Amino acid sequence: MSNSALVDYTKISPNRTSPRKNKIDTITIHCVVGQCSVETLGAIFAPSSRQASSNYGIGYDGRFGMYCEEKDRSWCSSSAANDNRAITIEVASDATEPYAVNDKAYAALLDLVTDICRRNGIKKLVWSTNKNTRVNHLNGCNMTVHRDYANKSCPGTYLYERQAEIAAEVNKRLGTSPAEPETPSSGAGTLYKVQTGAFKQKSNAQALEKKLKAAGFDTYVVNTGGYYKVQVGAFSKKANADAMLAKLKAAGYSDAFITTGSGGTAAASVKVGSKVRLKQGAKTYDGKSLASFVYNRDHVVKEISGDRAVITYGGVVVAAVKLSDLTLV
Repeated sequence: MSNSALVDYTKISPNRTSPRKNKIDTITIHCVVGQCSVETLGAIFAPSSRQASSNYGIGYDGRFGMYCEEKDRSWCSSSAANDNRAITIEVASDATEPYAVNDKAYAALLDLVTDICRRNGIKKLVWSTNKNTRVNHLNGCNMTVHRDYANKSCPGTYLYERQAEIAAEVNKRLGTSPAEPETPSSGAGTLYKVQTGAFKQKSNAQALEKKLKAAGFDTYVVNTGGYYKVQVGAFSKKANADAMLAKLKAAGYSDAFITTGSGGTAAASVKVGSKVRLKQGAKTYDGKSLASFVYNRDHVVKEISGDRAVITYGGVVVAAVKLSDLTLV
């Protein structure tokens, strides 16, 4: 079992199990929660008291570090079963949500994952937005995330939303078919999420997030537009988002609705006659405030002119609003 020739810096951590118990067939990408160098990451994993390590790390400058050889299991994902079969990679990131990764580190990540797959006979990467599919490696799924095994946001929204893109690019380099069609893409296409709540207080969002996770939903919180928004999933196909929305509503989350990955709404699909909801905090087209109850009920679009849409409730006109502030129900 070989190690990557891309490595620039090596500092083997004592926090490892040698040898690993399983063949390498999985990739698990983590965010560091800090724009650190590979040397700094090596120092973090050096003390035995840390009780943590990864196979590889990628610094903010795109350099590669190795802290646990591939023949050994790292202590990285809060799951011995996962780490025994996975190569774990920590990637330098911002310290706050969405834990963004810069272009150099992201490009390096693609190179490293491709190299790992080639050397270990992984012919195709398969990602799924369904947690059960990931942890049980169903339908060929061989990409997992730390949040699958612990109450963490890792790898953060930025890298989580790009798992399918990573799979597609690596598969292209490997000369195999694209990743699963159900998965999200962070490219030019629309990315659909299902939002279950928006709060000014982070603690309220975290309480709902915890409740949803306990119910088995893959949930996370993003902070946009001054609100902490609780969202579930990320889908390149709206039909998959529709299916998730139906599950959430069946579970009692009747106020859930679909938004796009950019933080806006699925306005491009809104037409005259569409049933819609108004984004929390949105104002009328001419900037006036609306009553709070308006955001919690379904409306019907009566007319559209450019980015101006007239919404009605029970056949009565409620307001003219921006089309971009509407989401399909």
